[in-house]
Amino acid sequence: MAQDVLCLRPQADFQRAGVAPPTSLAVNYRASDDPQLAAHVRSAHALVIPAVGPKLAGPLFEGGAVKLVQVTGAGVDRLDETALKRLGIAVANVPGGSNSAVAEYVLATAIVLLRRLAWADMEIRNTNYVSFRGRMIADNLPGLEGLTVGVVGLGTVGFAVAEAFRRFGCHIIYFDPAPRDPRAAERIGARAAPLDELLQSSDIVTLHVPLLPQTRSLIGVRQFALMKPGAVLIQASRGGVVNEEALITHLNSGRLGGAAVDVYATEPPDPDNPLFALEGDAARRVLFTPHIAGVTRQSSATLFREAWANVERVLVKGEAPLNRVY
Repeated sequence: MAQDVLCLRPQADFQRAGVAPPTSLAVNYRASDDPQLAAHVRSAHALVIPAVGPKLAGPLFEGGAVKLVQVTGAGVDRLDETALKRLGIAVANVPGGSNSAVAEYVLATAIVLLRRLAWADMEIRNTNYVSFRGRMIADNLPGLEGLTVGVVGLGTVGFAVAEAFRRFGCHIIYFDPAPRDPRAAERIGARAAPLDELLQSSDIVTLHVPLLPQTRSLIGVRQFALMKPGAVLIQASRGGVVNEEALITHLNSGRLGGAAVDVYATEPPDPDNPLFALEGDAARRVLFTPHIAGVTRQSSATLFREAWANVERVLVKGEAPLNRVY
């Protein structure tokens, strides 16, 4: 008998990636805002959810049959950890499935910001070819080779990012109180450092930490003030890790070389978010993307395959879930 699974991702997401759930699972696809969501949860044996989306309150799971919540990504901050632990519901994710995609994103956005490529495109469209080319040359803009990259959070994603920069001849320092694999970090020449030292030393600061009480506003007014003049920040972790008001202040000051923002304190961000009201050079120094750093055709296929395999492992084979978070 097929096991009932509630999936809060559209079926089209899986079809685009060429990944189908195992035939041993009877999948009910619903949206997070379905008015009958609570009833669907109660009748399911497992719940499959994307990492990004509205919070799923603990009472939603009361009195149901759910054994496993499987996230098709790494982040689990949509869930009420205390409630699910109390109910004995396992939560699993797919760590590392988007490593290459995030590393590509961080490299690409760092290059775009450091070499002002998007800014140059806009100036040329505004008929400022000669003057802006002169400004770019006069400012002696850097490439990647020989720069110091500070990686905040050396988990699977952070390590992939560090490896990618190392291949371009960058020096790597990292801040992580509990790095996943310190020996692997040593093998690529990455050096551990306190956060303040990392911020003071790095030409590029890239964030790869979950949103936890201790990481909320991890990069705020004091931390921005420590960063090197002209340094760039890549925010591809979780909204809330960077204090957006402080980011605005330092973009307006001209001291921060640039920022790539893929995640926001509120998602989707409010249209009147002050970040989007930046003007002049400050606006040219920031690159906005819609939480897609880890989203590519290849990464989606990997995440989906591993997520469905884990659900089948638990419901059909009766085995413990892989990559259990709690």
